[in-house]
Amino acid sequence: MPKITVDNREVEAAEGATILEAARAVGIDIPTLCHWDGREPSPSCMVCVVKMADTGRLVPSCGTKARDGMRVESATEEVADARRAAIELLLNDHVGDCVAPCQAACPLHADIPLMIRSIAAGDLGAATAAVRDAVALPTVLGRVCPAPCEKACRRREHDEAVSIRLLERLAAAGASGGPRVPAMRPATGRRVGVVGAGPAGLAAAWRLLRDGHAVALFDDHEEPGGALRRAAPEPDLPIDALEADVGVIMAMGAVFRGGTSVGRGVPLDNLRRDFDAVVVAVGELGEDEAARLGLPISSGRIEADATTCDTGLPGVYAAGPLAAGPGGAARLARTALRAVADGTACAVRVGQHLAGLPVTGPARPFSMHMGRLLEGEIELLVAGASDAGRVRPSGGERAGLAAAEAREEARRCLHCDCRKRTSCLLRRHAKALGSFQADPRRYGRRERAFTQDLTHPDVVYEPGKCIACGRCIEIARAAGEPDGLAFVGRGLDVRVGVPFGGTLAEGLTKAAAECVEGCPTGALAFR
Repeated sequence: MPKITVDNREVEAAEGATILEAARAVGIDIPTLCHWDGREPSPSCMVCVVKMADTGRLVPSCGTKARDGMRVESATEEVADARRAAIELLLNDHVGDCVAPCQAACPLHADIPLMIRSIAAGDLGAATAAVRDAVALPTVLGRVCPAPCEKACRRREHDEAVSIRLLERLAAAGASGGPRVPAMRPATGRRVGVVGAGPAGLAAAWRLLRDGHAVALFDDHEEPGGALRRAAPEPDLPIDALEADVGVIMAMGAVFRGGTSVGRGVPLDNLRRDFDAVVVAVGELGEDEAARLGLPISSGRIEADATTCDTGLPGVYAAGPLAAGPGGAARLARTALRAVADGTACAVRVGQHLAGLPVTGPARPFSMHMGRLLEGEIELLVAGASDAGRVRPSGGERAGLAAAEAREEARRCLHCDCRKRTSCLLRRHAKALGSFQADPRRYGRRERAFTQDLTHPDVVYEPGKCIACGRCIEIARAAGEPDGLAFVGRGLDVRVGVPFGGTLAEGLTKAAAECVEGCPTGALAFR
């Protein structure tokens, strides 16, 4: 059996094995896109390149046989640069969004498409889970949020945006049993004190509780809610909406200590002694109040590091405060969402500190964006959704959508997000290769138009996501498909299609599910 050296490590390869197979057999990871174990290699993506130390050549490891005496380098800067270039060239030709515009525009990064699809399918429980697991105060925000998600909704280019805020309100309410408690991690044994029970403080408490920490909320008012409670019962925010969200946070285990003025009645140092961390999430502070807390302020807000939320006082962090002032519900519509987002993000950073991890804040996964639609593309997107106009609540906007109305409205969603966003190898490598994140626009803006094939009853084909790896062609051939799939077109326009202009339904009569599973990018996906 041939013996090769990979990254100065001697490897005994099986007879006939490729460099990729030999490296993986001893735990050396080499990324791939077009390769699929058990299938004949057809090197096309060049993501698996390695360097031959003796010749200096870059070769695809999936299609290069291991020969005795080979010396291979798989982790050099030159190899990383070559893989990055391969990924960026594929991204430059990629037509699709990893994350839908609505989710990208949401400061809370809520999985809006999942919520909408669950409602469309009549699964209110799944919709509730999607909302409650991502948003601290969904009942409140379902009423007063300024809905940046709707402003980003592509449906606006056709008629009107999907009524995301009304759908969120319905999902937040849950089934007849009432709002559900979100999934929570095992207890960590750490305790956090949160000063201020307004929207930022409640959101911080919610996230900390989800992460398994014990939380006590301190507020100088007798009931939690801060400016939200003082605004209620505004017509747009009835008190029971606030109570529903507060009730969930209390059910998660939060302890509320109302009528407690930290700084005036209880010294902040007492909380620093009794808790592993303290989060200060209050409204505007006067100089006297700030002095009692011992925290620096600027323009009525606590000064804190923008990356870590650290105030400079050991163990004390500041969440973005909701500034007090006039304006009622109109002001809340501008500020409540930001306060919830800031409180949640601060809690993530505190959790990272408590776990001894680098304090980086909420994760920002890589996302490809198509950008502005080209002429005719919106009509293609609408072809895969209901073409009905926006559903108006029969009981009026304040009453919200009934379940049947919500299902009808949810079916207007264009499914802008990728159907394989959690399993797409192209997205994974764009984020994870080496220490960089790929730049989708390094080689220019997209020129190819969005298209989708809806001729199959179960499968959607988006040629703009195809990397011409040939996996599905081989799968269809092995399954004995009468028509099957083949490469069509010439030059840079080569993509997979059904021979002689056949439909996808004709090309995939047996192997549709296997082809969907084998597609590395989401070009083929279930509806």
